Amino acid sequence: MPTAKRRRPPAPERVSKKTYEARVNQLREELVRLQVELKEQPFKILLIVAGVAGAGRGDLLNALGGWLDPRGVETFNFDGPTDEERERPFLWRFWRSLPTRGKIGIYAGSWYTQTLNEEARSKKDLAALDHELERIRHFEKALSDNDTLILKVWLNLDKDSQRARLKHLESDERTAWRVTEEDWRHHRIYDRLERTALHILKSTHRPNAPWIVIDAADERARNLAVADLLLQRFGEHRQKLAQLARQRAPAKADPAPKPLRAYGRRRLLGLPLDQQLSAAAYEEKRDKWLGRLNAAARSAHEAGRAIVFVFEGWDAAGKGGAIRRLTSAIDVRDYRVYPVAKPNDEEKSHHYLWRFWKHVPRDGKIAIFDRSWYGRVLVERIEGFCRPDEWQRAFGEINDFERQLVEHGQIVVKFWLHISREEQLARFRSREEISFKQHKINEEDWRNRRRWDAYETAVGDMLALTDTDYAPWHLIPANDKRYARLQVLRSACRAIRAALGEKE
Repeated sequence: MPTAKRRRPPAPERVSKKTYEARVNQLREELVRLQVELKEQPFKILLIVAGVAGAGRGDLLNALGGWLDPRGVETFNFDGPTDEERERPFLWRFWRSLPTRGKIGIYAGSWYTQTLNEEARSKKDLAALDHELERIRHFEKALSDNDTLILKVWLNLDKDSQRARLKHLESDERTAWRVTEEDWRHHRIYDRLERTALHILKSTHRPNAPWIVIDAADERARNLAVADLLLQRFGEHRQKLAQLARQRAPAKADPAPKPLRAYGRRRLLGLPLDQQLSAAAYEEKRDKWLGRLNAAARSAHEAGRAIVFVFEGWDAAGKGGAIRRLTSAIDVRDYRVYPVAKPNDEEKSHHYLWRFWKHVPRDGKIAIFDRSWYGRVLVERIEGFCRPDEWQRAFGEINDFERQLVEHGQIVVKFWLHISREEQLARFRSREEISFKQHKINEEDWRNRRRWDAYETAVGDMLALTDTDYAPWHLIPANDKRYARLQVLRSACRAIRAALGEKE
C-alpha cells in the first residue's frame, strides 16, 4: 500500500536494457502460452491498472499489448461517464464491458477511476466514498465467486519521483504532450490524493481481489513485475480452481429440496385463490386503473425515475396476459419487454446477472422482464443447471443487484402470479386443444409440472429471502385471470406512486 507519509520506499533494483530485452523474449512466449491455456479454462482474467500520475500506465499497457495476442485481450479505458451512463446505476457500464470466459480484460480506467477523479476535483464526502467502495467490493466478490481472476495493480511513485518524471517527460518534445495541467494539479495535491488512495486500497483489498503495489520508478522493472504477476497468479488460480472442482458439490437436479425458510412457503400456500371478478366489473375497474397507471408512469418519466417490472409465476399463470394489459397503459416509446429464455453461449460465459445488467433501463424508461434473474434460484436450482453454492449465494447477489437499482432511483416492482395445481392442469389441456395456443405448451412444461412440490419449496425460499423493503414481492392470486390482471394494474400503480411520494 502507498505510505501515508512522504517517504521514498526502497527502490527496486534497476533492470538493464540487455536484461530487459532477454526477459521480454521469454515473456512473450509465456504470455501467449497463458492465453492458449486460458481459452480452455472456466474463468476470465481482469487486470486493473491504477496509480499516480506519471507512473506510466500507458507505457505499461503498450508493452503488454505488444506481448499478448490481441485476439484474446480486450482493453478498456473509462473516463468520466457519458450522459447515457449517468442515467443508470454506477456499475452498469462496467458490467457491460466484462470480457467473456477465456479472455483477458485490461482496464486502464476502471470502477476506481471515477472515484479517484472525483476526489481530485473536489473532496468527496467520506460516507459517499465508503458507500461507493462497498458497491465495488460486492461487485468484485460476485465476479470472484464466479471464478474470475481479478488482478489489481497500483503503480506507485513518491512525490519527488513523480515531479522528476513529469519534468523529464516535459523536457522532451516527443513526450511533452503526455503531461497535462491535470497531472500537475494532481501533483500539487499529492498528499491529499495519497491519503484517499490509501483509504481506497485498504477498503477494497480483499483475498478475492487484492491490491498489488508496484514501484514504478524503474520502467523496465515495472513492466516485468506486472507480467510476472500475471503469469504467477494465473498458475495459482488454475490450480486453486482444480482443487475446488474436487471439493464442490456438483450441479444436479434436486427433486425434493429442503426449504431454507419455511415461512415463505406458508405465505404462498396461504394466498386465497378463490377470488373472482365478473367481466362487467373487470371492464369498469380496468379502465380506471389503466388511467391511474398511465398517470403514475408519466409522473415517473417526468421525474427521471426508471421502472423495472419483474414477472414471475407458474407456467400458464397468465404472465403474458398481465404484461399486455400493463403495457396498454404506457407509451410504447417508453418501455421494452424482455422475455427471458435459456441463456445462450455468450451469456453462459458470463456471470448470470450480466445479461440482466445489460437491459437495465435509463432514467425515465421502463423495462419489463417476463421471467428474470430469479431463474437462478428457481429453475436452475431445481433442474441442476448450477451448483448448490451458486444458487445459495444468489439470494444475496440478487438483493444487492436490486438495491443498486433502487439506490440509483429506479422503481422495482416484482410480481409472483400464483395458481393452483388444478388450475394449471386445466390451462395446459386447454392449450393443447386450441390450435392457436398449442405453441404455448411443450414437454418441458409437463416435466416442470411433475416437480410442482420442488418448485413450490424454491418459490417459498425466494419469497422469504428476497422480499425486501426496497423491492418487495407482490403476490397475485391468479386462478381468475380478470382478477389477477386488475391486481397487477392496481399494485403497479400503487408501488410507483409510493416510490414517488404521492398519496393514494
